[in-house]
Amino acid sequence: MKTFITDNFLLSNTYAEELYHEYAKNQPIIDYHNHLSPSQIAADTQFENISQVWLSGDHYKWRAMRALGVNEKYITGDASDQQRFEAWGKTVPYTLRNPLYHWTHLELKRYFGIDELLNENNACAIYENVNAQLQQKENSCRGLLKQMNVETLCTTEDPTDDLKHHQSIKQQNIGIKVSTAFRPDKSVLIDAEGYTDYLEELSKTAKIDIQNFQDLKDALLKRIEYFDENGCKLCDHGLSSLSYSAFTESEINAIFKSKLSRKEISATEAEKFKTAILLFLCETYHEFGWVQQFHLGALRNNNKRMLAQLGHDTGWDSIGDYSQAEKLSQFLNTLDGKDKLTKTILYNLNPADNEVFATMIGNFNDGSVKGKVQWGSGWWFLDQKDGMEKQMNALSNMGLISCFIGMLTDSRSFLSFPRHEYFRRGLCNLFGKEMASGELPQDKELVGTTIANICYGNANDYFKF
Repeated sequence: MKTFITDNFLLSNTYAEELYHEYAKNQPIIDYHNHLSPSQIAADTQFENISQVWLSGDHYKWRAMRALGVNEKYITGDASDQQRFEAWGKTVPYTLRNPLYHWTHLELKRYFGIDELLNENNACAIYENVNAQLQQKENSCRGLLKQMNVETLCTTEDPTDDLKHHQSIKQQNIGIKVSTAFRPDKSVLIDAEGYTDYLEELSKTAKIDIQNFQDLKDALLKRIEYFDENGCKLCDHGLSSLSYSAFTESEINAIFKSKLSRKEISATEAEKFKTAILLFLCETYHEFGWVQQFHLGALRNNNKRMLAQLGHDTGWDSIGDYSQAEKLSQFLNTLDGKDKLTKTILYNLNPADNEVFATMIGNFNDGSVKGKVQWGSGWWFLDQKDGMEKQMNALSNMGLISCFIGMLTDSRSFLSFPRHEYFRRGLCNLFGKEMASGELPQDKELVGTTIANICYGNANDYFKF
């Protein structure tokens, strides 16, 4: 059978091929948002088998297996790692036209040199082949990163994290810049289950007894200072939408006091509180010169029966149809009006919001910084060929794709970095097709420089890691 992942995979003409191989392929990777484990990087973990590094925590694969009728035993249950892999091998042929089919074979090819199409019949042999390779030192978790030319990556941690693994990584000088992003959503979502319990944990970590709203702000500021001292320059928020509701300090104090007393608060009160705490946080990010990220639009934990059985983050999320534009505009405008809007990246999960986000960023790019407010790459359900192309087309039509800071993995797997290649091939093909049709000039240097900047240069300038 002809090799599936060829040198010119996804590249439809000579222009696309030249752009990819000469300007995109060899650019280092800056993966500025992911959920990799700092402890595994610090320990340079050697994975026993591919299921541990490939299937654990991968919601994309879990959802595909469930759709095929694979029993939960082989997904999150007590099946052996080999049985899990064989169940995934059985699933792969049914993922045709799903990005999982591309990602699976890119990853097998790039890390382990496997050209075979994974299926039920060869799953056992491929499992043994890959597991043997994983025992080689160059295939430790750091080795896997270095194979993909990862220069910088940024994990995501809660304010209560002690960052000891990041400190260890820095001391070891591993040859890859590893930073963290501050993720304080548990302090923001006052209407979430377990909020007061979380405040107790934050109090202990910050060594501040949180008895009022000012105490909460003081505790978060203390943790921001700690993260900053440990090299953090980014934050991230995963919210359904940005909140905005007018409030007074006395209202916020009363709302917070009610919550501490474990009383019910209304949706209106929650909206006011979220607005107040997020504005405080964002003004603080500006003070510290951080980049702030907002991932907006996920409808999480839809299947309550399975949530009760398996817990959070087990693959029961979908795209939400929240109203985004008005409150997002009001929130950013409030910060901008105080000249306290830091560099900002906005991500939407609902593709219906593409043009909303593409035009929203233009409202707050004030000429002070190139691409100060960014529309982030296709995220979660949209980080596939069609979703990324639609994002790039909307950005091209309504903004400057030449200022775009490119791709990230948002992944928990050390085998996910060929997604940068997937993005880069799609990017080059998009430009290459328009060079061939005459819609873009057939000036390889002009277009190629733009490609190189989107793949690496813009992110390198923007984050200044």
